Amino acid sequence: PRAGPVESKNEATMSELVPEPRQKPVVPMKPMGINASLLGYIGIDTIIEQMRKKTMKTGFDFNIMVVGQSGLGKSTLVNTLFKSQVSRKSSGWNREEKIPKTVEIKAIGHVIEEGGVKMKLTVIDTPGFGDQINNENCWEPIEKYINEQYEKFLKEEVNIARKKRIPDTRVHCCLYFISPTGHSLRPLDLEFMKHLSKVVNIIPVIAKADTMTLEEKTEFKQRVRKELEVNGIEFYPQKEFDEDLEDKTENDKIRQESMPFAVVGSDKEYQVNGKRVLGRKTPWGIIEVENLNHCEFALLRDFVIRTHLQDLKEVTHNIHYETYRAKRLNDNGGLPPMTVETEENHESNL
Repeated sequence: PRAGPVESKNEATMSELVPEPRQKPVVPMKPMGINASLLGYIGIDTIIEQMRKKTMKTGFDFNIMVVGQSGLGKSTLVNTLFKSQVSRKSSGWNREEKIPKTVEIKAIGHVIEEGGVKMKLTVIDTPGFGDQINNENCWEPIEKYINEQYEKFLKEEVNIARKKRIPDTRVHCCLYFISPTGHSLRPLDLEFMKHLSKVVNIIPVIAKADTMTLEEKTEFKQRVRKELEVNGIEFYPQKEFDEDLEDKTENDKIRQESMPFAVVGSDKEYQVNGKRVLGRKTPWGIIEVENLNHCEFALLRDFVIRTHLQDLKEVTHNIHYETYRAKRLNDNGGLPPMTVETEENHESNL
């Protein structure tokens, strides 16, 4: 008989404990496209903008090397890529210069600015490569130069008081110019790419592609791809570095269809159908450099600059430089060798 009043008392107590519904706090308006969450708009999407501002202030480094016999239009192509006079010809190179007896390395730096973005571009030329009667081991000075840049970066990195931003002189990309013979790769081409593909990102290009018919060009491209595959030569973008399915799909298309890019370079402008175009004038018409029906220059430019430039830098740092760094530190018990100066200082301290 007492159960009834007790239950009603408990009900009254519980009703007192239930808080009154409060109004939701006012949250700032969230931009369109953000998923609604428990707490409203957080602002994570501004991270990209913060990164953009940071990198805009510091600018970018990009170091590109051009390798191939003289007369293949290396300087002209680099000028065309960056729409600037960035080759050695524009930096005091004389046409009457004799062909060097050995391979020389000439690095020329420029600052290019576009849309508020600054890029410190370094073009590394290799005059004398493949121009001798005996070209045996002529790739060695180039490999030595590439490794020296890794060594320079490593020494800066292991310093106790290291710089906040280490100057980056490492070669991010090597354009290797193949002569448009229409036959097959020369032993020198295979030797160079076999040795250097392990230390740098190689992008093979067929130079002066306007000297071949469309059928010859297609056939030559297929033959070059086959020869590279048979000889186990990995060019950039390397298959094993594809990070996901999207990368693999995109890069497979480049590897199987575009490589090696058959290109024509020109830094001269002509009037075609009322507009100015970069091109080469021939007795039968003007070859438009940026017209995909004429050559694959536009594909190469988009690949190197517009889609894969950052990836070229990342593969250089995370793969090629890391491989060099691990080997060097392993060979020297975890530390780079003491220089002559530090050894002398060490002895004098004793």
